[in-house]
Amino acid sequence: MDGFVATIGMFDGVHLGHQFVLQQTIDLARESGLQPLCITFDHSPRQEQVLTPLDEKVRLIRQTGIDRVEVLAFTAELKSLTARQFMEQVLRDQMNVRVLLTGYDNRFGRNREEGFDDYVRYGQELGIEVMSLPPAPSEGGAGVVSSSYIRQLLLEGRVDEAADCLGHPYSISGHVAHGEHIGTKLGFPTANLVPSESQLIPVPGAYAVKVTLLTPHSSLLTQSGMMNIGMRPTFDGHKQTLEVHILHFHEDLYGQPLSVEFVKRLREERRFDNMEALKEQLKQDAIQAEQAITEQSR
Repeated sequence: MDGFVATIGMFDGVHLGHQFVLQQTIDLARESGLQPLCITFDHSPRQEQVLTPLDEKVRLIRQTGIDRVEVLAFTAELKSLTARQFMEQVLRDQMNVRVLLTGYDNRFGRNREEGFDDYVRYGQELGIEVMSLPPAPSEGGAGVVSSSYIRQLLLEGRVDEAADCLGHPYSISGHVAHGEHIGTKLGFPTANLVPSESQLIPVPGAYAVKVTLLTPHSSLLTQSGMMNIGMRPTFDGHKQTLEVHILHFHEDLYGQPLSVEFVKRLREERRFDNMEALKEQLKQDAIQAEQAITEQSR
């Protein structure tokens, strides 16, 4: 049978709740003799900072086993479509969707005015079966996983709890830019990471991280590291920076693309009386970072 079982949403973070929906889509497609399809959007209608840039989001969705991912540009024209128009013009006519599987709280169409019962009625008129899913099973009694809850965790520095909700570590990618070389003077050279402006940055502080160079044939495999996010108050900084120190690594990384996975927040950012006091703290940070990463790997 031709056609698709489709699910639709932002899927920001591709967290455990999303993974549940995507797996249900795959299972239903297999049972129905159809193909699974994920429909998502190029940016959030709320213009909020994202957990996953678009290319990373698509990669994570495909990693679940869904080969076809359609990314819709969230244009004024698309926003003007009612739910019925969207189902007819986009789902049926453009994508040959035969079954639409929606999350328990998913809404689409102009101003998100309509709900599941409306979608079922339109589907009956258009030849699209509309089915709803319950919330994904919660992990450890933590309640329903959502992108907004994960954002809250990250803005509180609870990156390890965010990873539990995501099903994978929270990560940031970007290129290494030249900084002021303060870390080198302290004996802890850092890569000054410049991420996408659209991606959410966790609350300032020192973190244990894993670092991977994204270029092919790199000599840098995933390595342990520590990252400082903040304004560098000891040096009267006025701009937030993301500085990554890779433990036991001394090569030049300027201009290279890096991916940083957050393991644990070590401490809040604070001002030190002098460079020597900061240097001693960095030594302790390095020890704690290695311990946190070792514990995570067990």
